[in-house]
Amino acid sequence: MIILITGTDTEVGKTIATAALAARATGPVAVVKPAQTGVGPDEPGDLAEVRRLTGLTELHEGVRLRDPLAPTTAARRAQVPLPSVESQAKSIDDLATTWDTVLVEGAGGLLVGLDDAGHDLADLASHLTRPFTFVVVARSGLGTLNHTGLTVEALRSRGLPIEGLIIGSWPAEPDLAEQCNLEDLPVTTGVPVIGRIPVGAGRLDRKAFTAAAPGWFG
Repeated sequence: MIILITGTDTEVGKTIATAALAARATGPVAVVKPAQTGVGPDEPGDLAEVRRLTGLTELHEGVRLRDPLAPTTAARRAQVPLPSVESQAKSIDDLATTWDTVLVEGAGGLLVGLDDAGHDLADLASHLTRPFTFVVVARSGLGTLNHTGLTVEALRSRGLPIEGLIIGSWPAEPDLAEQCNLEDLPVTTGVPVIGRIPVGAGRLDRKAFTAAAPGWFG
């Protein structure tokens, strides 16, 4: 199964959620980051964080761009061509013939461009031939109902499947808005909340993270 991890915005916890999904998986796992921005050639990116937290080594990074911008913008500034989403989908399909689970972490939100034509993660998904689904990582606080609803609506309008929502950073003592959002998100979107990643999960060591991660779901 291919699981595409998108967010309602940038910095909502996609990478930690990706690592948690990897730790939760029961079979062999590969992780793909089609476009990594905001890091230089020798700097650790999102996949390095996944490796640190899970120990996984089957990690595949596509293009890497220094500017902390959308991939299309960063690539244009750097005058670097981006591979088409069709070719990216082909590579992901190929991995899915070998690995039980292929996790694909998007860049920013769902409609952020991933190739020179401006095609996004939803467009990439439409070219996959292997079974796939989406997971949407959302914030816990005010504004999340609107942002999450818009992301879910964009997926549904394209006929793309959604497994569920993950709250990317769930506080130990949620405030009133956060408590209400946990109840309201499934009602307003029609999609279940399948996971809550606790605040600070990314600071855990590998042993603690992999032991705790399965308990953040369900």
